[in-house]
Amino acid sequence: MAAYEYTALNSKGRQEKGLIEADTPRQARQLLRDRGLSPLEISEVAEGNKIAQSNLFQRGGGGISATELSLFTRQLATLSRSGLPLDEALTAVADQSETKRIKRIALGIRAGVIEGNTLANSLNQFPNVFPPLFRATIEAGEQSGKLDHILERLADYVERRQVMQSKMMLAAFYPIILTVVAIGVVTALLTYVVPQVVQVFQDIDAELPILTRGLIAISDFLRDWGIYLLILMGAGGFIFVRMLRNELFKRRVHAIQLRLPLIGRLTRGANTGRFTRTLGILFGSGVPILDAMRIGTQVVTNLPMRDAIEEAAAKVREGAPLSRSLGASKLFPPITVHLISSGESSGKLDDMLDRAAENQEREVETLVAALMGVFEPILILTMGGVVLLIVLAILLPIFDLNQLVK
Repeated sequence: MAAYEYTALNSKGRQEKGLIEADTPRQARQLLRDRGLSPLEISEVAEGNKIAQSNLFQRGGGGISATELSLFTRQLATLSRSGLPLDEALTAVADQSETKRIKRIALGIRAGVIEGNTLANSLNQFPNVFPPLFRATIEAGEQSGKLDHILERLADYVERRQVMQSKMMLAAFYPIILTVVAIGVVTALLTYVVPQVVQVFQDIDAELPILTRGLIAISDFLRDWGIYLLILMGAGGFIFVRMLRNELFKRRVHAIQLRLPLIGRLTRGANTGRFTRTLGILFGSGVPILDAMRIGTQVVTNLPMRDAIEEAAAKVREGAPLSRSLGASKLFPPITVHLISSGESSGKLDDMLDRAAENQEREVETLVAALMGVFEPILILTMGGVVLLIVLAILLPIFDLNQLVK
């Protein structure tokens, strides 16, 4: 039995959209007629062609949000852990979901399971929804007979990534708003307030202070060329983004990122944390280390680090230890390399990979919090200093006039 998405007319001539389960499209149309609906269009949810997927998933090129993926995984893991059959668990997830997108996905996967496919193969019908890590881990869980345990680990992983992303967004939200407001206030002062105040001094033959003249020059420049400056900055950003599509240029930019003092440390820590977490889940689920490394490279956004992992995989294939292969590039934190080496020696590599990931995630969170804590007062002080200079530039000519009057 498959799931079909339908568009039909009700007795009042209004269109209705929804989902229905049937063995064939013909049976689905008959079921709709039995409900008093006139079917207009029917398409199978689980079909793998691009047209169907583009109709089903219209956000961000066809995926779902991290929150929706986290909730789907946790619900499926909980129901499977309780001993519910997989098809019934998927039906329950579809019934509990408040979004049509998740209902379509759950029913599409259920249709594949009922037809005799494995859960991993059923997930492959939705490559834009479930990443390779997700599908490979579930496939390993089915092969080892520990699917419920693997689903729990995946749910923990997805939720942890969501929490991490939320913390980063919240940490950066206030400084971004503060920066935009500060730039807007200074621009308004220079383009609107300062010219009106300066008009008072235009009829004075006395020479204005250098600070005032400099402020007038900046104000005139922003008024005359500000719009062109914005256009130039926008064009520069657009060109830079387009150039990043060139892999050679992007690789150079990423290499420069790794050499920058704070940005390099954040980039290295974030990518290392994602990679070790992914590798720990995959290897702990029974995925061979080489396959786990290949899949793990897909969560690494920095190209030089991704190249280093691929080179390390080649060395591991030849029989070299994982820790020594990763450490040869000098791109991964020494503590991560040491923990991996300890895991290889003790036979608990998956545990040490998880510990290395926790260490890197905690370090990144601490560093981001510290940077945001320092950035906010520095921005406020800078804003205060700029406003002070503007006020002094306006007041100095007034002081000079008072001296002339006396």
